[in-house]
Amino acid sequence: MENKEKFRDKIATAGEAGKRLWVFPKKPSGRFYEYRKYVSYVLLILLFTAPFVKINGNQFLMFNILERRFNIFGFPFWPQDFHIFVIMMVIGVVFIILFTVAFGRIFCGWLCPQTIFMEMVFRRIEYWIEGDRGKQIRLDKQKWDAEKIRKRSLKWFVFFVISFLIANVFLAYLIGSDRLIQYVTAGPLNHLSTFVSLIIFTAVFYFVFAWFREQVCVIACPYGRLQGVLLDNKSIVVAYDHKRGEKEKGRAKFKKNEDREASGKGDCIDCFQCVQVCPTGIDIRNGTQLECINCTACIDACDNMMEAVDLPKGLIRYASEENIEKKAKFKFTPRLKGYSVVLGILTAVLVGMLFVRSEVEARILRLPGQLYERKADNIVSNVFTYKLVNKTTADFEDIEFRLLSHQGEIKPVKQSNIMVPGQELTEGTLFIEIHAAALEDEKEKLKIGIYSGDRLIETTSTMFMGPRSFN
Repeated sequence: MENKEKFRDKIATAGEAGKRLWVFPKKPSGRFYEYRKYVSYVLLILLFTAPFVKINGNQFLMFNILERRFNIFGFPFWPQDFHIFVIMMVIGVVFIILFTVAFGRIFCGWLCPQTIFMEMVFRRIEYWIEGDRGKQIRLDKQKWDAEKIRKRSLKWFVFFVISFLIANVFLAYLIGSDRLIQYVTAGPLNHLSTFVSLIIFTAVFYFVFAWFREQVCVIACPYGRLQGVLLDNKSIVVAYDHKRGEKEKGRAKFKKNEDREASGKGDCIDCFQCVQVCPTGIDIRNGTQLECINCTACIDACDNMMEAVDLPKGLIRYASEENIEKKAKFKFTPRLKGYSVVLGILTAVLVGMLFVRSEVEARILRLPGQLYERKADNIVSNVFTYKLVNKTTADFEDIEFRLLSHQGEIKPVKQSNIMVPGQELTEGTLFIEIHAAALEDEKEKLKIGIYSGDRLIETTSTMFMGPRSFN
């Protein structure tokens, strides 16, 4: 019993003394691997092109944290839209939770950028330069001769070039592709601080993909720890069918012309192909584990071996614990229904916010420390500051402020040709003058329309102060 539980004492990539065990996974092949390649190609194309694609003049995806400007699918979001951005992030988290409860850590194996770059880019370059698992192990143990120096130097150089390319794309997401191209054209010496940041990003990516590798999924990523809380015996994960694989007499090596059914031996022939192909070094036969990213490499390896020994495929497959134990089919449980309802409500709230979201954000506030001023003919005047944020790429010209709730006048300090350029902010000062007879209280809420020519582009409100007595 002690040996069976030994795998729980430590992670697969650490030895007894806590020293890291380097993983040399065998190159996978099979139908799931082919599907993953197609998905990865699509996502890689999207990742590398998204900062350079524009919709209505807006970058398709941009996350300019420093200036607090974001573009999501071509829609610009300013600091004033932060609540919408937060709702979108919460929806993303709830969706991942819902997907994890239903299908386990499938996001990590199929959609996570870390896995896609590691397994579909860097690992495949490694196979191309150093060979498959056996050759990589021999090269690792080999002394530093000309062959090893040549292969390792070439691999590290290619890794650095790709890391530098990824860092540039990452920077395009942060500062915008137009600015990045401008910096590249001007040369690194003219934008030294940005170039230093680029080198730091390159070093981080190089460190992650050349050395840290699968440890990101095991140690650094919190999602792996979170899945232990979210999964239950109804979640569909990459699972080993121990009922079929072990049977009465457990696993055993394959013997030609053997009747395993009659002998009571399980279908698992103990070939260790599922272990050798695993990118995190685990044995899936020990059950669902922290390190498993549901990449399906073990499914392909096992299916290939089952086919070779003329046994049914599916010994390792997508299945729930309940399905393996009781042959129960997947059910939409109350837990899944609850998450779905929350996701639906949040999505409805987001859609509503996007529909009422205006093209221009207007804010008109009384100038701090200034009281009202009484003018001739019993006119009461207040001074205000205004800020107009244009969330589109189009320019709004001939801006005019009009009182919608009271009779009166709005007089900007700059009397003519007020405009708000695309994706810019315009601010200034204005006076609002209202006859005292039109005021019912010492504090009046005014509704103001902002027009571009004859088109109403936004409405806002502000407080107007007047005298206590108007007699």
